[in-house]
Amino acid sequence: MGDLICRYEQVKLRIKKAVDQVAGRQRPLLLAVSKKHGLDKIQQLVAAGQQDFGESYVQEGIAKIGQLQDLALIWHFIGPIQSNKAKQIAAHFAWVHSVDRLKVLKLLNQHRPNTAAPLNVLLQIKIGDEANKSGASYAEVMQLAAQAQQLEAINLRGLMCIPPASDDFEVQCQYLQQAKDVFDELAAKYPSVDTLSMGMSGDLAAAIHTGTTLVRVGTDIFGARELD
Repeated sequence: MGDLICRYEQVKLRIKKAVDQVAGRQRPLLLAVSKKHGLDKIQQLVAAGQQDFGESYVQEGIAKIGQLQDLALIWHFIGPIQSNKAKQIAAHFAWVHSVDRLKVLKLLNQHRPNTAAPLNVLLQIKIGDEANKSGASYAEVMQLAAQAQQLEAINLRGLMCIPPASDDFEVQCQYLQQAKDVFDELAAKYPSVDTLSMGMSGDLAAAIHTGTTLVRVGTDIFGARELD
């Protein structure tokens, strides 16, 4: 078994161990963040059973989607969204994790092909006060969620966050709990809300402890980026 699959299995084992530590906790979906990695690695993971992949760069992601269209994969766009890229994202991806502006939400709705299922959307909430991080405030998230209900091509599925980095488990949980509380509020109000996307390589256990339903893991599966 190659290094890639060994790392993949180790990540799945870490997820299982974290889930087992919390009574009644469901195992989150593992999203393999494949940005800046080649098709061969994706194909190896598909052969090992992985179906969901995350991309942050529009052109790179679309190229991979086209080249692997014979495989039954689910593609998630997880990067910042420029308005002029919304049409391409809406046309090619099944999920978008990073919606934090009404303009982008409306563009995704406008450009979603009529022949495609509604686009699964997560609203990105800003946790912490880092100036360089994207994300909407609590009030903006609530406004976006209400607007999403009026858009026929949008299926509001939940919330995403990228908290400030920390090596302290308790600090990680404190940040992540802020997003979990907002997610619970959304889920109580909107029946379609069922997905909380938080937790990456460095805070995987804390995210599972807090109640994430989807974790986004890149480096700990794929290793160093190869396409930079």
